[in-house]
Amino acid sequence: MRRRTFLHQTSVFAVASLFPGLNPVSAFASGELSADAVIIGGGLGGCACALALARNGKRVVMTEETLWIGGQPTQQAVPFDEHPWIEQFGATRTYREYRSRIREYYRRNYPLTAEARARDFLNPGGGWVSRIACEPRVALNALIEMLSPHVSGGRIRILLQTVPVSAEVSGDRVEAVRVRNILSGDECVLTAPYIVDATELGDLLPMTGAEYVTGFESQAQTGEAMAPAEAQPQNMQPITWCFAMDYLEGEDHTIDKPEDYTFWRDYVPELTPPWPGKLFSWTYSAPNGPDNARTLPFDPPRECDEGVMGWFTYRRILDDANFKPGAVPADATIVNWPQNDYLLGSIVDVSPDEKAKHLRGARQVSLSLLYWMQTEAPRPDGGTGWPGLRPRPDMTGTDDGLAQYPYIREARRIQAEFTVTAEHVGAEARAKAMGVSVNQATAADFDDSIGVGAYRMDLHPSIGGDNYIDLPTCPFQIPLGAMIPKRLENLVPACKNIGTTHLSNGTYRLHPVEWNIGESAGELIAFCLNGGESPRGVRNMPEKLRSFQRKLTSAGVELKWPSVRPL
Repeated sequence: MRRRTFLHQTSVFAVASLFPGLNPVSAFASGELSADAVIIGGGLGGCACALALARNGKRVVMTEETLWIGGQPTQQAVPFDEHPWIEQFGATRTYREYRSRIREYYRRNYPLTAEARARDFLNPGGGWVSRIACEPRVALNALIEMLSPHVSGGRIRILLQTVPVSAEVSGDRVEAVRVRNILSGDECVLTAPYIVDATELGDLLPMTGAEYVTGFESQAQTGEAMAPAEAQPQNMQPITWCFAMDYLEGEDHTIDKPEDYTFWRDYVPELTPPWPGKLFSWTYSAPNGPDNARTLPFDPPRECDEGVMGWFTYRRILDDANFKPGAVPADATIVNWPQNDYLLGSIVDVSPDEKAKHLRGARQVSLSLLYWMQTEAPRPDGGTGWPGLRPRPDMTGTDDGLAQYPYIREARRIQAEFTVTAEHVGAEARAKAMGVSVNQATAADFDDSIGVGAYRMDLHPSIGGDNYIDLPTCPFQIPLGAMIPKRLENLVPACKNIGTTHLSNGTYRLHPVEWNIGESAGELIAFCLNGGESPRGVRNMPEKLRSFQRKLTSAGVELKWPSVRPL
């Protein structure tokens, strides 16, 4: 327990020192804070929203449940998942700045080789899933660099380890949000003309009475050919508790045997189509693989020395080939694999006890996977286990190397003025609607576009028993209508909680899209504050919409795609 307290105190000090003037204690002592916008949730969408508001001269109060802002690449330890054109187009200017700052952080602070330092598109880890696989704390530091001038200038105030507990609503407007510091228990009321839900699970939606959906909607609700006959609100993508590790040959870093190890070692997922065996295996279910299965190698020394595309190099975040000899002890990787997806229950709209049970279960499956790899996993040489696999808590800011928060793929989603469905973005559906081949298909064109994105319709095996859904999509636009709640006038979503479906969320949930959603949300709020208009009014009046879109374009937000093929 003493070590946990020390680590948490150290992390708070580190963040406070990098954010001049950060003082959550004084904020809660005052009992109330007001701003131009209150952002609940400090993930990628929340941070991008705060930056957009601050550069427009607006004052922001932003809360974050954990010790680290940044969401997916930081406190969830998820290396960047992006489309193949990300270095050229298909993202906002500030998102590219964020990626550039990560690379520059390594160039300024790490002993890179001359070759790595000169590489324009440096990939610190060389992970083959990402063009910029990096350590979570470096992703955090680059984001802090972007926010710090606005924090020092008093435009952004950040309350860490703070969660919403209730909301005050009058008619169709959210008047205030009451938040609580999870360490002290102190509460504070936050007020603003606009309230932003940038939480990972859409926590403000039930608190404000906003109409929302969860899970897999019915075909009658969405018109999607792949949707079920009846709605399945608890059939959602799994959470994953990612963790960082490296490998030190000849050493023993075996962790204590997890309490639920035997269960998870023997667990076979019950899915349709069937999973090809036990969850803990180097063979996993792959919808586009032979016989619904694919096997990847796991052999850290060979993968790293010979450039093999295996499990260790999949999400590798440190490649020692990029650094001068002896600069890093070993290659390091993030374990965010099919083998540690948690399939036994949802943490959305369940009782506190049920939520706690499933959060514990998600941690147990990840710790059990690590222990299995250290002790019983089959090796190519006929042996079992790699005891030299070492957790890297220094990379995640925790005691055990697990992330500070689970990876959230699917949240509550607003019932919006417009809902993006699989029929708007799926390559096969679009090809059929357009009467062209799949390679010629394009996504639906949205007149109210406020950004772009691209990713396959990638849905992990669900807690409702569906196996992988992995379908080609067309590079798509983000419609403003999907960001406007059905009824509430001043609640703005800023991440995975926009008007998408269970299926289309699978392609709108990744890093650059969440950033774009958050940034456009911030620009929208600033535009409305300056012009005395509502978000709904901006969308529904052509001259206002065009003016807002010009503002987005001048801020570096792309609204349309060039001619590119479906993914």
